[in-house]
Amino acid sequence: MTMTAAKIRKSRLWGDRIAWTALAAGPLAIALAGPAHAVPSFTDQTGQPCQACHVGGLGPQLTPFGREFKIGGYTMRTKASIPVAAMAIASFTHTKKDQNPPPTPFGANDNFAFDQGSLFLAGGFGQHLGSFVQVTYDGVAHQWHWDNLDLRAVTTGHLFGQDATFGLTVNNNPTVQDPWNTTAAWGFPYTTSALAPSPGAAPLIDGGLAQNVLGVTAYTWIGHKFYIEAGGYSSPSAGTLSAFGIDPLSPGNIRGIAPYGRLALQVPLAGGTAEVGAFGLRAAINPGRDRSSGFTDRYTDVGLDASWQKPTAAGDVLTFDMRYVHESSDLRASCALGLIGNGSTPDCAKTSLNEVRGNVSYSFRNKVGLTLAGFSTTGTSNANLYGGPNASPNSDGVMGQIDYTPWGGGNGPLGPRFNLRVGVQGTVYGRFDGARRNFDGAGANAPDNNTVRVFTWLAF
Repeated sequence: MTMTAAKIRKSRLWGDRIAWTALAAGPLAIALAGPAHAVPSFTDQTGQPCQACHVGGLGPQLTPFGREFKIGGYTMRTKASIPVAAMAIASFTHTKKDQNPPPTPFGANDNFAFDQGSLFLAGGFGQHLGSFVQVTYDGVAHQWHWDNLDLRAVTTGHLFGQDATFGLTVNNNPTVQDPWNTTAAWGFPYTTSALAPSPGAAPLIDGGLAQNVLGVTAYTWIGHKFYIEAGGYSSPSAGTLSAFGIDPLSPGNIRGIAPYGRLALQVPLAGGTAEVGAFGLRAAINPGRDRSSGFTDRYTDVGLDASWQKPTAAGDVLTFDMRYVHESSDLRASCALGLIGNGSTPDCAKTSLNEVRGNVSYSFRNKVGLTLAGFSTTGTSNANLYGGPNASPNSDGVMGQIDYTPWGGGNGPLGPRFNLRVGVQGTVYGRFDGARRNFDGAGANAPDNNTVRVFTWLAF
């Protein structure tokens, strides 16, 4: 991903997080009491507690039962319910050294923030239709915007002598429709803050098109083992995106259709459930919606993923998730338009990225969660795309999280629809934007960005 695209991604992260001190101060004072992001309207609809669908009693980390519910179009129900829910996330963020420049309009360090406030229309409508629609208030930009969208139409039948589910999904973020927590939309970490520094380079499929596109994909789930999905994405008009609170110029509009595909196999393994799969996206983009160059910026992302989840007799859950993504890109349009480089050489913006992410987690009694994750991005050095002395996208590090969710079993003091999680995240960088030392040419070191974040997550 280019620095231009990286800035787009950072901007979008800002759009997904909101600054608000009051919410953080209140629930954080409740010592270790935890929330849940199993959207409460689904809990009401199915009659199941949050922990039936979500590891640890709060989303988005799905259990095998939760995956079946999602693939089935959110239609499973035991009673009539109101498909409306809400969520709020607040946090406190500290970095090892003050950020320079500080994140506008916050201080250089030790920031409280209301990261996100969302409303959901989430539920099944009859036997064949379901929705997960999220609208988020961005307190930094002081505006509402559409967030995750996943509208589904499903039916059941048989294929190759096996029970099968057939579905269509309309969604606005490649991988948001995926039932496994290995792909970007729902992968760990499940909550972040725009106030925490993050590396600049990432594959396009890691949220670079989130909320800026609209796609239709068809899928089938055969014998509760084989998952096959294919479809494509295009860009809504600039006016439509602006009305939905999204910058229509970031990253631009897709020329034609961007195809997306997904394959996965899920089988029992060693007393748990294992999955291996592959996914891919190819997109040709007019940067900033400018077609005058006659070229496009082209991205090809191909990924492999695997997961394994094992419940214990005592009620604990052990989970392993990983993904690898290779991206090849040629940003010829950005070069020709003078957005990057000078366009004088054929390889002005030809580059590749390799991303590896993995995490292992243990949920104790579906209340206390422990997660350790590693991440690494490597790629071609290119001074037209990346800053710093090394002009490199290379970044890596580890992240740890401990969280507590006391009411994932549906026993909250305000009823089964109310849930809460509190947690602490820590991130340690080995390399940041190309180097461990002096990565920006101004004396900043990768460990300067080491971050501790304390968060509260409410769902109701």
